[in-house]
Amino acid sequence: MRLISVLAVLAISAPAAANPYEAFIDVESEEDLQDLFATQQITEETYATLIDLFQRGVDLNAASRDELYSLPNLTYDDVDAILAYRAEQGFIRDPADLVGTGALTDDKLLAIAAFLLVRDPFAALNAIHGFVQVQSQFTVGDDLVPPLAMRARILYGRHVTAGVAASMTRLRAGDVVYDPNRDAMVAERPGLQAHVPKAYVAYDTEKFAAIAGTYRIGFGQRLTFDNSSDYTPNGIYRDDQVFHSSGLSRKCNETTGELGTGNSPCSDDFHYVSSDFKWREAMLGVAAGAKHIPLGDGFLQLYGFGSFAPRSIYQYELVDRSICDDARDDDNPACAAPDVIIRPEGDDPLEASPALSYATLPDMYGEAVVGGNATLFLTRRNYLGVTAYGATDTWFVDDGTQGTNDRFQLDFQEWSSRPSGGSFGAVGLNTSVSSGNYDLGAEVTHSFDAMRGADGPVDGGGGPAAVVRGTYTTPKKQELELSVRYFDVDFVNPYGRPIAAGDEFEGQRARNELGTRARYTGRHGTLGLRAGLDVWRTLADDPRTTAPEDVPKTDVYVRADVTPSKQIRWGVWVDFQDKDLTAGGRGQCYDQTFEFDELDEPVDCKGLQLSTTGRLRVAVDRQLSIQGQVTHQLIDSTDYPDGFRQDLSAWASAMYKVNKQVSLRGRVRYLSEDVQDTDKLEESLWTYVDATVRLRKKDRLRVRLDYYQYLDDRDRTQARTPSPEIWLYAMYEAKF
Repeated sequence: MRLISVLAVLAISAPAAANPYEAFIDVESEEDLQDLFATQQITEETYATLIDLFQRGVDLNAASRDELYSLPNLTYDDVDAILAYRAEQGFIRDPADLVGTGALTDDKLLAIAAFLLVRDPFAALNAIHGFVQVQSQFTVGDDLVPPLAMRARILYGRHVTAGVAASMTRLRAGDVVYDPNRDAMVAERPGLQAHVPKAYVAYDTEKFAAIAGTYRIGFGQRLTFDNSSDYTPNGIYRDDQVFHSSGLSRKCNETTGELGTGNSPCSDDFHYVSSDFKWREAMLGVAAGAKHIPLGDGFLQLYGFGSFAPRSIYQYELVDRSICDDARDDDNPACAAPDVIIRPEGDDPLEASPALSYATLPDMYGEAVVGGNATLFLTRRNYLGVTAYGATDTWFVDDGTQGTNDRFQLDFQEWSSRPSGGSFGAVGLNTSVSSGNYDLGAEVTHSFDAMRGADGPVDGGGGPAAVVRGTYTTPKKQELELSVRYFDVDFVNPYGRPIAAGDEFEGQRARNELGTRARYTGRHGTLGLRAGLDVWRTLADDPRTTAPEDVPKTDVYVRADVTPSKQIRWGVWVDFQDKDLTAGGRGQCYDQTFEFDELDEPVDCKGLQLSTTGRLRVAVDRQLSIQGQVTHQLIDSTDYPDGFRQDLSAWASAMYKVNKQVSLRGRVRYLSEDVQDTDKLEESLWTYVDATVRLRKKDRLRVRLDYYQYLDDRDRTQARTPSPEIWLYAMYEAKF
């Protein structure tokens, strides 16, 4: 509570700052965002939000207050100034006009420029613009065809957008069916496959939005329904994103299956190849919304959406309900995930065959979702809304006789993010009460599901949840956010994405939790300060363990950056996490999920982690900038009963703009996950060089070469091939 008080005093007494991301976001390209994530300047959640914003683009002339607030470094005061200018002028033709009128400062406009999608309000009705992007990657030693991905987007006229994303994969498992001869699931062996995971046509204005195809949608405090990545979602979002991974994947993910013990199907268990391009599964269907229906002195917002999308699933999230009554019964071998046999490639369909391991199974079930939102706005900042949805899962793989007997009934394991039972949903109320520098938002929700109860605290059927979030923004654009959250142990909502701690309860992040969080961002002269405090506790025992309820946990960070001149920025960051504030002492297992007591019963791990980071950035001139960073971590581990495990990482990077057409960047990282012992965890050296070349007026070619060398003495490192790893990534983007 003392830290909260300090933050409150700072918010009232000092000048400047922004949106509650962990770091000041100043990027020009997707590569900049990847660097921020790789160097741990932002969390995975923040990276997902920003990469979606970057690839989707935010239209200044159509975005709502909530969508604009998701842009980095903007306070509500900034957002309201943008909206006021848009209302006065009718449109924003050039974002630079926002600086000329004082709505934004130069540095804030430059920081959000890469995320903006600006459409000419006077464009001809048949004007066409857009881009086509093709990308591939290759690893030296690959004996597979390189993966390939393509994205294209067309902006037609002033309000219509169409997008598509396609990919060619080589490591993805093939279709899964039921084989009555084996009484088991059988999958096609991974091989070359073509996919079109994203395609849509959207119409969007300041007053109306509609989309057909793949999309995301969310509302309120993200408690009832949200599958977007926005921090404050309100409405429909286009989705044509695919992502590349710089890490490698195992070429062979197979186990013995029907071959018998000792007959491994993988001749080289540690041979790695380029990863396939990835994508997040979206809604697939139609959605439409009336954003602004005049009603008295206010207006009404109405949205409706429907989707039926095939869903993939990690194979170990499955359970066969016909032979397992309770997926939580880990002592029952029948409750383990069923095997997925690889279809024999010879003439004998009953030939003994290996099974898949650690695989994501494609198109295993279809998910039907129907929902809507109705919100009454008294003003743009004061409103009351209701959101509701219902969903049903239909399995595509069974013995062909489901409904007539009880054999082979697939369902989800208890730790899956999806509730078992086949149907679920939620209904909630959200509101905002705002005045002057204060914004107070709240959402109360009740979930519904068909989950079976279990011994212990979990009853099934659904439960309540609530989030309250208040924001105070000073006239000098400094911001303090305070929030309180409650998630019942039976609140199971896979489409809830509210503020929550990073831990999970039976696959759900927003479940079995009572917590409060404070976040502050501000500038005090040359000092930029960002700080956060999150404290929460569990509400009920975890039925998987003997761990007690009411365990207080915390996550704290303080990030101070000093900019004494335009050329130099240095900073010191401290991050602290503790899994149980009541249990001190060394030798605890923070670096694991569970440990086992003297009765061989699983118990939640406890302990703490303290990370300290020093950073320095020097802009030598307008062309060259250099940055260095060192992070040291103290981590509780059972391997060190009298002290801490110590991790160390060090980064150095440089960016050089040769001219307007060519830019170069490079980075080197050293990582030691246990500086005292190189036999157990990773020690590595990773470096890359990246070149972006502008071709013609709008096209660009990006080529990146990575070198990754494992330095530790683990057996798996000695057996790993290729070693060292050399990756090549190439992307060409043509704009028209």
